Amino acid sequence: MAAPRGKTTKRKRGPGTGAGGKKKICHFCKDKVEEVDYKNANTLRRYVSEKGKIRSRRITGACRRHQRQVAVAVKRAREVALLPYVAG
Repeated sequence: MAAPRGKTTKRKRGPGTGAGGKKKICHFCKDKVEEVDYKNANTLRRYVSEKGKIRSRRITGACRRHQRQVAVAVKRAREVALLPYVAG
């Protein structure tokens, strides 16, 4: 028997379904870094996209604490011209 008009049937999505992936680890936690240094521009480039935007935690895999420190460090590095505001 078909579903009644106007109602759709949705499949349940459990934790084992969908396109999962390997859990990303925070590189700063792995290296036991307490504070993210704004003067280390080479490390900060990993957290900035080609267009100059700060990448999100979902993309970088950084933990909440270190992602906040990365954001502040990138902004400081831009201020002292170690990183560009925009690419181009």
